[in-house]
Amino acid sequence: MPMAGSWSFVPDDSYKSPRVLIHMLADVVAKGGNLLLNIGPGPDGLWHDAAYHRLESLGAWMRVNGEAIYGTRAVAPYAEGKVRLTQGKTGAVYVIYLADEGETELPAHLSMTGLQPAAGATLTLLGTGQRLEWESAESGFVARIPAGTRPPAEDAWVVRISEVEK
Repeated sequence: MPMAGSWSFVPDDSYKSPRVLIHMLADVVAKGGNLLLNIGPGPDGLWHDAAYHRLESLGAWMRVNGEAIYGTRAVAPYAEGKVRLTQGKTGAVYVIYLADEGETELPAHLSMTGLQPAAGATLTLLGTGQRLEWESAESGFVARIPAGTRPPAEDAWVVRISEVEK
């Protein structure tokens, strides 16, 4: 995918926001894909300043949440509403919550119907180490997010579920 509107250099091209790029990455990986991000260099061989800013933002997000991306694979149901899922080699499942524009905190409750943590599983908010209380609900679960919780990363937040029911 091109980071801007074109595959090659275009003066004053419009670059995708860090939020759009992070959401695109999570969506592609949740579906079992790899994201190849194109940046068209200018006539002088350099990238536009916006490209460097976007890469810095992606890098900052990955430093906090990279374990939900690197070495993971797709896991059903892949997506549910504003959530994307991946699974690590240890069996942990990552719930990637895609924040809306202007959304700076997780909702009070994070719920899913297509996934059930195993009995005794721990849910941890990446970047904080904070464990979340959760309970089973119909065909899924509900996790409670303490008021004022603000993870260090922007645009998307990740909850690690240590183990899910098969």
